[in-house]
Order: sequence, then structure tokens, then C-alpha cells
Amino acid sequence: MYAADIQRALRVMGPRFVQIYGQGETPMTATALSRATLMDTPHPRHAERIASVGVAQTPVQVRVADADGQPLPPGTPGEVLVRGDTVMAGYWRHPEATAQALREGWLWTGDIGTMDADGFLTLLDRSKDLLISGGSNIYPREVEEVLLTFDGVAEAAVVGAPDAEWGEVVVAFVVARPGATVTHDALDAHCLAHIARFKRPKRYVFVDALPKNAYGKVLKTALRQRLG
Repeated sequence: MYAADIQRALRVMGPRFVQIYGQGETPMTATALSRATLMDTPHPRHAERIASVGVAQTPVQVRVADADGQPLPPGTPGEVLVRGDTVMAGYWRHPEATAQALREGWLWTGDIGTMDADGFLTLLDRSKDLLISGGSNIYPREVEEVLLTFDGVAEAAVVGAPDAEWGEVVVAFVVARPGATVTHDALDAHCLAHIARFKRPKRYVFVDALPKNAYGKVLKTALRQRLG
């Protein structure tokens, strides 16, 4: 969940829900963000914590690792690895994919994240969605989180578009709330006020809806095809 959505849910419902992170290969058992954390508003890092997916659940170990699988220092981006009895035995009749995903007992999730000193995991993006523009890594989720704090934006999705000079440039697909007026210049000013200049979108594409699958996840492949 985006931080803006969690804040809205807390305003509407109160701390009556728990956020759980997992994937089909380790279903619903990687980390959890508890009601106790959601309620702990006096904590000096409350805003950071509710933007995370919580801490490792009891049945598993979770680490953020480098390309060799070694744990990274707190706050350093890397791939999220999970180990435990809940992790799959492998992909059905697909030994090559199994060997890629399961290494030395760890599941390589394909998700990029950071872990703080207290064990709270914050997801940055899928590794395949990472943008590299002018040699700098840009995580689309970070840009999306900022766009969603703009009054009048209902949904936003960020993808990379090929660019001869920069390699890739940031493109934001934006859905405005009914009756709201959202402009390129206003969004650009908002982004410049909240994230580094090189991370802000070079283009804003205003659409009526974002393409989604049956689970409600945005189909970024479809957005990239639309740009192509």
C-alpha cells in the first residue's frame, strides 16, 4: 500500500487492519505491519514505519542482500531474500527458474527494498521496474508516493521510456480525481519540492484509468507498450 493510502485508511477506519507482505512463492509470510505499529503515532519514525511493510514474521528470516546474497547495511537498497519452511519447494517442472529463484536456501523475491536497524522492511520496487536515467537509479514507487500526495491525484503509475541521451526518462501516468484540475506544471512543481530534480517525471500522461489485472495490480507492461 502507498503511504498516502494508509494515511487515508487510518483516517477513515482507524488502526483496524494489518499489512502483510509475501508473494506466491512464500504466500503471506514474509513481513507484517502490525496494528500496534499503526497506532504508535507518537513514535518519531511513525511516518517511515507505516510506509514500510513491517518486520519479518515468525516462520521466516528476511534480509536485504547484495548480488552475492550477503546482507547489506541498514538503509542500503538491495534484493529482498526470504528463508523458511513456508518458501516453495520450486516451480512446477521448471528447474531453470527454480535454480534462479532458490539459492542456498534463500528465495530471491525480485523485490528491491531497504531494511532499517530495527528490522522494518521498506519496499522500493520490483527489480524489473527500476529505471536508470543518466546513470542514476530511480525507483518508480518513490515518485508515485510523491504524486499521490498531490491534491487531486487519484492514482499514478511511473514507468521508464527509452531515451537516446539519458537511456531512460521518467514518465508518469496520472488519473485525476473527478472534478479536479491537475496540470503538468503543478505536478512538476510538487515533485521538485519533494524529490530530487533528476527523479521527477519528464512527461505526464493524463488518463481516465490505469490498466490492471484481476488482483488490482497496475500492468506497467501495458503502460510501456502504450508509450512504445
